[in-house]
Amino acid sequence: MICEVCQTENATVHLTQIISGKMQKIDLCEKCAKEKGVADPAGFSLADMLLGLGAADEIKSNGSEELVCPQCGFTQPDFKKTGRLGCPQCYVTFSEGLGVILKDMHKGVNHKGKIPSRAARAEAFHTRLKSLHAELQAAVQSENYEQAASLRDQISHLEVQLKS
Repeated sequence: MICEVCQTENATVHLTQIISGKMQKIDLCEKCAKEKGVADPAGFSLADMLLGLGAADEIKSNGSEELVCPQCGFTQPDFKKTGRLGCPQCYVTFSEGLGVILKDMHKGVNHKGKIPSRAARAEAFHTRLKSLHAELQAAVQSENYEQAASLRDQISHLEVQLKS
């Protein structure tokens, strides 16, 4: 495999990025990787490599002073260096420039995270229960009592399942 930058040396460093569901690979020789800062952890910006040069600069303050997270002390250079934020408060502190970066890196800008499967099932039950209550209310208002009785039975069944 040939280096995509110099087109002469064999590629020994292989980077992969996935943006909007499309995977792109970058193959670099050792020399070009060092020039781009991949081999030097202090100069390497994961965010810049993944999103294009200068992407990490999107996170800037309105004034001339540098933003610092009040909770963990994380700064913009820290983000450029690691490609990660320090804590949940960092998302609020650096929110102005993060929107564009997060949309490019992820499916959306709201973090949904993982939850335990038991909690996910309980949340699904509660959501379904709310939906059934709303349908029941609508059926009663439209005087569709057969549907209301069916919905009432479904609600009772769900509540029994939720308790167990």
